[in-house]
Amino acid sequence: MMDTFTFPGITQRVIFGSGTLTQTAEEVQRLGHDKALVLSGPNQRHAAEALAAQLGALSAGVFAGAAMHTPVEVTETAMAEFRASGATAVVGLGGGSTVGLAKAIAARSGADQVVIPTTYAGSEMTDILGETQGGEKTTRRSPDIRPETVIYDVDLTLDLPVEMTVASAMNALAHAMEALYAPDLNPVLELLCKDALVAFRNGLPAVIRDPQNLQGRTRALYGAWACSTALGHVSMALHHKLAHTFGGTFDTPHADTHAILLPYTTAFNEVAVPELLAPIAETFGGGSAGAGLWDFAGEIGAPRSLQDIGIAEPDLDRAADIAVKNTYPNPRRFDRAAIRDLLQHAWAGDRPAP
Repeated sequence: MMDTFTFPGITQRVIFGSGTLTQTAEEVQRLGHDKALVLSGPNQRHAAEALAAQLGALSAGVFAGAAMHTPVEVTETAMAEFRASGATAVVGLGGGSTVGLAKAIAARSGADQVVIPTTYAGSEMTDILGETQGGEKTTRRSPDIRPETVIYDVDLTLDLPVEMTVASAMNALAHAMEALYAPDLNPVLELLCKDALVAFRNGLPAVIRDPQNLQGRTRALYGAWACSTALGHVSMALHHKLAHTFGGTFDTPHADTHAILLPYTTAFNEVAVPELLAPIAETFGGGSAGAGLWDFAGEIGAPRSLQDIGIAEPDLDRAADIAVKNTYPNPRRFDRAAIRDLLQHAWAGDRPAP
């Protein structure tokens, strides 16, 4: 039990289930809008166009240019289309790139958001916006960044490729990991994190065996919601800083970067707060939280080395420099040498010591 805590409450409306995509029009109207621009990435254009057709007169068109790491120049193009369309709301259908674009438009225009995540990356429940410009990724938090309605439709995840499934699931687990030692954690979020660990542990192996397994997909999507909700109400620390460094500077795949770093950032901070990360070790075994996550990543086929995503060994020096350029809170104190050592292990793909 925590001696003291503050729980601000969960303000977003969440619709979770199978076939819930059909409620999109109702949600746009419930928010008081008669025109919404549908957003997606290039690979989901057809799905976005089908959703726009489903919206009928509520649709103000489709912008299918969402890009990884939310580049400012893409947002500026989308903003021009948003203004020209006459829309007063956005509907984002896709993964973290699309959710990020919806947030970026909302932050600049005040538009309401209905977002429909199709992966497990888990940014939809947060008030966090990460954007890239000039080779660097910056993040900010604000209440107007948080989507008003999130629609989770398990059916939309049935065709999610296994490779993307496991990487985005590890991305979500990173949110729970950092929440467990966050100074602003509360009992409600702690319970959600613990529930998410079990949901992914039980759901993902079933999905790997059969990607169409509805029960496994439901558990995984529930875990993604729980992790995203937790991240949306706590502070971020070393893990997310390193992931943003690689994504913003080296343009590495967002979910894969999180997946690779997670066992190593967990093991690094576990030295300082083993009791706070004990739920991870208890759920995944391995003798420690870091080793347990590394073993689980191997079991489900997630990437486990920075080499796998194109990082060369000399890049580690630049990444370490960027990671320590600004100070930020973290359970364990560190300097550049400590970060460089952590990254070396992540680059080599070594199993964290239990």
